[in-house]
Amino acid sequence: MIVGLINQKGGVGKTTLATHLAGEWGARGGRVALIDADPQESALDWSRMRVRSGLPKLFDVVSLSQETMHPEYTTTNDFVVIDGPSRNTGLARSTILASDIVLIPVQPSSYDLWASAAIVSLVCEARTFKPALKAAFVINRCIASTVIGRDVREAITGDVSALRTVIGQRVAFAESVATGKLVRELEVNSLATQSISALFDEVIGMVS
Repeated sequence: MIVGLINQKGGVGKTTLATHLAGEWGARGGRVALIDADPQESALDWSRMRVRSGLPKLFDVVSLSQETMHPEYTTTNDFVVIDGPSRNTGLARSTILASDIVLIPVQPSSYDLWASAAIVSLVCEARTFKPALKAAFVINRCIASTVIGRDVREAITGDVSALRTVIGQRVAFAESVATGKLVRELEVNSLATQSISALFDEVIGMVS
């Protein structure tokens, strides 16, 4: 299974979700590779932080500096997570065409939804060649005790819907970026950990 996370708007938490989905698969016994297809290489930086901190490797992180995806990653891994690019239509199209599931992280704002229109168009274009391609928005960085996440979900219409799981704006995610850890390594029973587990289950359910 190949899951691509992509949004051409920066700052939506795409890399954090990518590393945590890969980590969740690894924690459940899967062989996982994360392909860093974003020129900023944030996922690769995160993995280097783990190495510098002496933390164990959870999954392979491979930097991709070219505008095509190669199928060999799927032959040695059960799951591949692609951290897609920002502001690169060629790599965005390649990420979408390589994926079985496309996740579009958005913050709970109309601005994020408007900015994701180009990605939704690319998904619709890709479905001409891959009719079984699944895609969904992931509402990320939602402030607790607000209804804004629900309001954004209700505003999403058309060819791509939103997943039920909403990822909250939590300090644990910022700490995970700074330390090279997953939130499950910081606190296994935290709300942040539970939300990633719920997201993982929902993503897996998209192809069942």
